[in-house]
Amino acid sequence: MISASLVKELRESTGAGMLDCKKALEATNGNLEEAANWLREKGISKAAKKADRIAAEGIAAILIDGNDAVILEVNAETDFVAKNEEFTSMVDTLLKAIIKSDVKTLEEALELPCEEGTLNDLITQKTAKIGEKLSFRRFEKVTKEDNEAFGEYIHMGGKIAVLTVVTDASEEVAKDVAMHAAAMRPTYVKIEEVPASEVEKEKEILTEQAMNEGKPKEIAEKMVQGRINKFYKEICLEEQPFVKDGDINVKTFVKNNGGTIKSMYRFEVGEGMEKREENFAEEVAKQMNM
Repeated sequence: MISASLVKELRESTGAGMLDCKKALEATNGNLEEAANWLREKGISKAAKKADRIAAEGIAAILIDGNDAVILEVNAETDFVAKNEEFTSMVDTLLKAIIKSDVKTLEEALELPCEEGTLNDLITQKTAKIGEKLSFRRFEKVTKEDNEAFGEYIHMGGKIAVLTVVTDASEEVAKDVAMHAAAMRPTYVKIEEVPASEVEKEKEILTEQAMNEGKPKEIAEKMVQGRINKFYKEICLEEQPFVKDGDINVKTFVKNNGGTIKSMYRFEVGEGMEKREENFAEEVAKQMNM
């Protein structure tokens, strides 16, 4: 039986996680020195030391296999590593493992088996080998019906990935919708998907703006309805003017081609994450010294 105090001691000396420390101690019959070596051999202690570093670069990628598709984002610290073959082959392994599974959460995905053990083991080993913090941030596994089509679009080598599903329309139409979404950054597909709380907050802001312009309250409230429609055009895919034909919105474009939009997944690498503060020259120098 491995004691909690022994696990804690190993964790403090190596920076590895509690579970990894417990595994290491169990594998070495509670010998701290051998357990630390075990963690180093697995690349875990080296990877743990990078855990608090910022990884906001990386790749967003898509894999489609018949009626199944996966879109994911995997992060690294620098754009150099994001283009490294070691990194891109790891991303391919993640895609292939997930598309064959029925996992729903990131935690479940990380436990999927691969040649290195689990996907989590693979990421840990690549972190140690490449020398940067690597992290699997998010994914969506999507299944379509036979009368539906996937549309995929990858922008700037994986800086943005968009996966769409359209019903009763072609792959070409679905891809056009995906390209539009990559450019116009919609948050939702339909007006009905926008949370009521978000709409109410926007109405409050718009009403305050109109009243600050000197409009009476009753006039301000009428102005708000027009402005809220503009708000929907900014955040809802269906309502946005279509990039290839600004005279119609995306919903009408798809309808004119016999279909409707079912879903849209847009992953932009590093969105919402803290970015590294580092200049290009320093980054190059660091890479040359690796």
